[in-house]
Amino acid sequence: MTKIELRALGNTGLKVSAVGFGASPLGSVFGPVAEDDAVATVREAFRLGINFFDTSPYYGGTLSEKMLGKGLKALQVPRSDYIVATKCGRYKEGFDFSAERIVSETIPALQKLKQEGKTRFIGITGLPLDIFTYVLDRVPPGTVDVILSYCHYGVNDSTLLDLLPYLKSKGVGVISASPLAMGLLTEQGPPEWHPASPELKSASKAAVAHCKSKGKKITKLALQYSLANKEISSVLVGMSSVSQVEENVAAVTELESLGMDQETLSEVEAILEPVKNLTWPSGIHQN
Repeated sequence: MTKIELRALGNTGLKVSAVGFGASPLGSVFGPVAEDDAVATVREAFRLGINFFDTSPYYGGTLSEKMLGKGLKALQVPRSDYIVATKCGRYKEGFDFSAERIVSETIPALQKLKQEGKTRFIGITGLPLDIFTYVLDRVPPGTVDVILSYCHYGVNDSTLLDLLPYLKSKGVGVISASPLAMGLLTEQGPPEWHPASPELKSASKAAVAHCKSKGKKITKLALQYSLANKEISSVLVGMSSVSQVEENVAAVTELESLGMDQETLSEVEAILEPVKNLTWPSGIHQN
């Protein structure tokens, strides 16, 4: 099978796979995942050319990090053969949040870790897009290497597009996560805790049903939509089974060889038009 395309990640010098491995499902946040399945999934992803793995202690209370670590250790390859991103500092509900603290306290702490060699690059992530401009406008160039945006570059929401020229001007690499909108654009549907409005859930369900009636997979279409923009270095997709890995890699290779199903895409976009770019609140509003 053809190996996945590698793309430059901003000014880091790193080359990351166009599809990245989102390890949140390994934290059993969408349903239980056995350790053997987690290890096999990571192994298959690496075998097929995925070299970028994203996790967080927030996914299943560090379970995702542990499962991913076991999977990567089982590869028995040099550490330089893959790239791992993790996170810190999610604010709890009710916390007195000030975005200024990210600039004045969090980033200097991360810079210290970078100087000590404990991390190679610094990134920021969050659902509201204005957090990126807020931080990047207040730190020296080169302080932040990468941003990770999620649920803002997909068939139902493409608001990240407007920010791409700004991010490029700052020399910042762009990772886009959750092209399936945290399960909205899947046949099994979103988990119960999904924060989308009833209108968005209903329209997404209709789009999924339309694709299914045509014998098409909306997951493939949604992933290809995100992958088609080469200014995004890597599109992170949650994976918890070997079959999911193989489907995602096939979507990439098919996009490169055959292109996208424009007819079905147009039909799905028409169904989602009434809720286009509709998002939901996340995290703490700044006081």
